[in-house]
Amino acid sequence: MKRSTHQPILWMLALALVLASLPLMLGANTIDKLTTLFIFMLLATTWGLLAGQAGLVSVGQQAFFGLGAYFALRLVDGGWSAYPALFAGAVGAAVVAWVLSFFVLRLKEGEFAIATWVVAEVIRILVMLDPIVQGETGTSLLALNQVDPELRRNLGFWMALGSLVFMLGVTAWLLRSAVGTATRAIGEDDEAAASLGVRVTPTRRRVYVLASFGAALAGVAWLASAITFLPRTNFGVQWSVLMLFMALVGGLRSQWGPLVGALLLFVLQESLGHLGAWYLAGLGAVAMVFALWLPRGLAGVWDAWRARRHQPTDPSLSITNLPRSSTP
Repeated sequence: MKRSTHQPILWMLALALVLASLPLMLGANTIDKLTTLFIFMLLATTWGLLAGQAGLVSVGQQAFFGLGAYFALRLVDGGWSAYPALFAGAVGAAVVAWVLSFFVLRLKEGEFAIATWVVAEVIRILVMLDPIVQGETGTSLLALNQVDPELRRNLGFWMALGSLVFMLGVTAWLLRSAVGTATRAIGEDDEAAASLGVRVTPTRRRVYVLASFGAALAGVAWLASAITFLPRTNFGVQWSVLMLFMALVGGLRSQWGPLVGALLLFVLQESLGHLGAWYLAGLGAVAMVFALWLPRGLAGVWDAWRARRHQPTDPSLSITNLPRSSTP
């Protein structure tokens, strides 16, 4: 039993070690693209946990994506080294999420979604008022320019990969714990879960803070790679839209589905991103198809195919071959 429980974790760690060695073998352009892919996967994982498991549809996770980076800039301006400041910035964003949870988690469904978007916009405006950010102009994490470009690129890659592995591991552990059971019950029906004794708000708070911390880790990994900080980019609602797309297409209720959704988004972006508005229209069309006809995403398609494959094929088991009961 223990072997079956720990085997996926061991495989994940082995794969992570292989991926971590890629900067020694691949070119700069490929490493940059893989860093972007890992950031997408990290965002998809956190939103899948938040919306797919806990039923919290947030349109404001970009607040923590941007806050982690902003706090890192502030810490570096205060004398911190760049990379410790990046990690501390993500922790600071998680603390803000914990404080906000006492207010936003009082709301439900549409109210919660709208409130998270409003909070994200308020935070963006407040950050733009900071002189160090220079309003719409933005700023850069100049301390990273002192690092050798190749080393900086590799560190950004390892940061994104390490954050993804950490979040996948914590999410897997959480969903296998009592908190994970309670989270899934709340995601199905929070009122029914509460009637069974599940502590709805504290459970959702844990998930909300963890997902926000993951979004902040993605934000600081993005800053470590891009160096520049632009409020309309780092706090842009497009991050939440991409999270929704990846989780919806991959499979909201699946642990691995959002990763597949992130991979699909990355492939579409690399192959069709040059089309501009048509590319965005295509993403919208794909999302609409999945929302209307494939609500369980690619993970649901895979599960349905496996279920059909394992159905008995013996003709003697067909209902048409069962003996008819005689009429008394």
